[in-house]
Amino acid sequence: MPRLQDLLIALRTTWDEWARTRWTDLEFGGVRDALLVFVVLLGVALLVLLVSFMRRGSLRGKLALPAVLPVMRRSPLSLVRHLPLLLFVAGVPFFAIALADPLTGFAREEVSYPGRRIALLVDGSTSMVIRFESEAKRPGESTFFTAVAAAEQFIRRRMNGPYRDLVALIQFGNFAYVVTPFTNDYENVLLSTRLVGDPAEWGRFPDWGTTIIEGIDQATQLFRTFDFTNASGNLMIVFTDGRDSQLNQQKADLERVVNEARTWKIPVYMMRTAYNRREGEILQDKIWKATVERTGGRFYAAYDDESIARALREIDRLSPGRIETREYSIRRPRFAGWALIAVGLWFTAATLKLSFGIFRTFP
Repeated sequence: MPRLQDLLIALRTTWDEWARTRWTDLEFGGVRDALLVFVVLLGVALLVLLVSFMRRGSLRGKLALPAVLPVMRRSPLSLVRHLPLLLFVAGVPFFAIALADPLTGFAREEVSYPGRRIALLVDGSTSMVIRFESEAKRPGESTFFTAVAAAEQFIRRRMNGPYRDLVALIQFGNFAYVVTPFTNDYENVLLSTRLVGDPAEWGRFPDWGTTIIEGIDQATQLFRTFDFTNASGNLMIVFTDGRDSQLNQQKADLERVVNEARTWKIPVYMMRTAYNRREGEILQDKIWKATVERTGGRFYAAYDDESIARALREIDRLSPGRIETREYSIRRPRFAGWALIAVGLWFTAATLKLSFGIFRTFP
């Protein structure tokens, strides 16, 4: 099912690119090659027709057909049998354009891609030193390294999909720090995640308290700084153990953060990582579950490797989305849309010809 979804997204992306490309902006780098190929194909087609007519002439007078009675009228749908041929012929010009290697020179365009604007928040507080047993190879056995590994795994899932997200990385304790602002460079975010997850770097992290609201508030301000608050496709994912001793004293701030997230449509997904602790077994679970669900997000109690993987799969599945961005390009190939239309027409023609008897009638 995910592979089918990826295919549909790729087809839609190709179609959108073709639809917004103007004919007057195209340059053709392979016109001579395309003409040569079509001259050869035309010669082969004419040769096949010539051989066909020669064979038909040699069989003339040797083929008996039943008489067609005058009372038999031609069906008005008889021309439908030529539909596969018409579809095939219609696809030829599109294939010819694709073969001529169309491209655009310098272009500035507003483009839409599958993806999200995602802020990843990693808890670096003291409580994250609690042991989290795992079969995966990690720098340490603390919950912190499990959270960092989960963030890295999520980034890789998005890299392997058809998405082009804008991702930011934030680390928080008593205060929050932007490690990487929004970027579509997945490798850069991965490098930042590895640096954050380095044991020596974590040992130098200055804030050992836990104030999750600070992290969420910092992420919200980052969306505002990049002027994303009026756009769709925003998302926030918090990797934390959920142990926030200041939560009861911050009800007003919590309400403010929730209202801002709802107003600017930034759902908060929280992965609470605590080994062998199901939902409700951490004191603050009930509060955080109600809080993030009010923003339109979800709460996941991750207590082992399987629950982490399951939560990441669900977040990935729930986060297809689309983002719009301004893009500049120089000499960008544009053949994919033309080839897609040609292949679509030819595939439809072949399907009709092979699947329905009316399209195989004689003559």
